[in-house]
Amino acid sequence: MDAAKIKACADKLFQAERNRKAIAPLTDHDSSITVDDAYRIQLENVKTVLAMGHTISGKKIGLTSPGIQRQMGVSEPDYGHLYAAMDCKDGRINTAALLQPKIEGEIAFVLKADLSGGKVTREDVVRATDYVAASFEIVDSRIADWKIKLPDTISDNASSGRYILGAGKFKLSEVDLPTVTMKLYKNRGEPAGEGTGAAVMGDPCISVAWLANRLWCYGVTLKAGEVILSGAFSAAPPAAKGDSFRAEFSTLGVVEAQFI
Repeated sequence: MDAAKIKACADKLFQAERNRKAIAPLTDHDSSITVDDAYRIQLENVKTVLAMGHTISGKKIGLTSPGIQRQMGVSEPDYGHLYAAMDCKDGRINTAALLQPKIEGEIAFVLKADLSGGKVTREDVVRATDYVAASFEIVDSRIADWKIKLPDTISDNASSGRYILGAGKFKLSEVDLPTVTMKLYKNRGEPAGEGTGAAVMGDPCISVAWLANRLWCYGVTLKAGEVILSGAFSAAPPAAKGDSFRAEFSTLGVVEAQFI
């Protein structure tokens, strides 16, 4: 795609988020959009958001588990940018600011060193990680009815919305991430999902290494201090105003969300 088409697609998504009015899939209008085109569209809106004064707080990896891939009809992971304004430190989500939110239980990595170079390994991720924590990612789509193909969700900042970090901070030496279990509950204890760390590309550390290497293709580095959401343990249930969610992780404790 030429630069003008990239900008036009980015503008459609930006206005959809600003107006909270979902649009038809970009791929309905142009089936030739490639994954590389989609990342260029995403980065176009990153430039716009940064110019507005927002700051990048980290990155998110999406579509890592078989459950999420089946739910979304895609077959490979993707990534998006997190902004400081997405961090819901009090666990409260303003539902009116979103279009069609869903919620995912994940392990968050907080880095103490940069990760870059295109050949990042699991061991590099372990060395660069300050701590991990239980987390929620609230995904949202500016594409109507979540009718996304891979280029649609990548263009749409990997369907990023909001995130919440649990209070517990754990060194990787204290946790065997593939064996961590999660149980997700909605409202008054209704089961809403479950999974293990192994669902995230076999090991969430591998997921973060994949991200660092994928980003390097676009000249982007994972930076010290950033939050990296490593991928969902299970398929994402929808969330609406008045809903509450609680994810209980073995070893990592709990994280809670309230949609207001």
